[in-house]
Amino acid sequence: MDALSNQLLVVAILAYVVAMICHAAEYAFGTRSVVARAAVRPTRELVSIGAGTELKADLPPAQPIATGAEPAPPAGRAALAGRAAVVVTVIAALAHLGAVVTRGLAADRMTWGNMYEFVLSVTLVGVVAWLAVLSRRPDIRHLGLFVALAMVLLLGIAGMVLYTPIGPLMPALKSAWFVVHVSAAVLASGIFLLGFVPATMFLIRSGYERGRRSFPYTLGRRVPAAEGLERLTFRLHAFAFPIWTFAVAAGAVWAEAAWGRYWGWDPKETWAFISWVVYAGYLHARATPSVKRSTATWIAVIGFLTMLMNLFGVNLFFTGLHSYAGV
Repeated sequence: MDALSNQLLVVAILAYVVAMICHAAEYAFGTRSVVARAAVRPTRELVSIGAGTELKADLPPAQPIATGAEPAPPAGRAALAGRAAVVVTVIAALAHLGAVVTRGLAADRMTWGNMYEFVLSVTLVGVVAWLAVLSRRPDIRHLGLFVALAMVLLLGIAGMVLYTPIGPLMPALKSAWFVVHVSAAVLASGIFLLGFVPATMFLIRSGYERGRRSFPYTLGRRVPAAEGLERLTFRLHAFAFPIWTFAVAAGAVWAEAAWGRYWGWDPKETWAFISWVVYAGYLHARATPSVKRSTATWIAVIGFLTMLMNLFGVNLFFTGLHSYAGV
């Protein structure tokens, strides 16, 4: 089972690479039929004034936003590449799931005992959440390029740098709270990972819509309209934040049972709290009308950077009671 898990991980990484290439082909050579429709300004509806009087806004008919979007030709091979990318992503996710499950069977425990297993689980949650969102929002398929890229990078780092041979759990982790606390952290982290993609692309796309044509804003040419990306960013973070809150609270309860105190400002605890504060700040800024959406989204991006610091920086460069990375 251990060897099979390693082989399935290689299959998953290679499949994500193929999916990334297919998405890149659609992104570079495909049409923007869906994106062009999403970037069309709606005509202003008639508004009733007084007793049946109607006033029509003096706006021109519906037309594309001035982003250089031309009428899209019929979909061709590039669109086929996009659909193939989704199919290959599903295959990669199945291999990814197989790698996690067989690893758990070989270890005879949940696969969250070290940094390698945690990254495998978080990325699995991220890609499953992506496929779930994609099933409801096929117009955002272009974002699959960046989701696949994140999968390749994180799984590649996990396999080449973070890999840890299978072993029993450390005594401190043998608790019922291990499943409660870490499962919530894995779920929230995976959704935050996915939320980082539309957040970044919203900032790029909004810059492109404002007329910026330098790199990286040129990447925004073929992604969905900024408004839809911003809305998706908010929904993902609004869903993940309560789960992360529960994970932090459950960790505090476990700490009291294991170490006799709820909070001790251990490096892992500190950065988990920093992430919580930043994401809370994002949701507050998003709900404040006077705060620009781009400003709020930057806070969400910073929040994910704190999550990366908590995952990689704390585990690799700090020592504390949460030193379970196994690297």
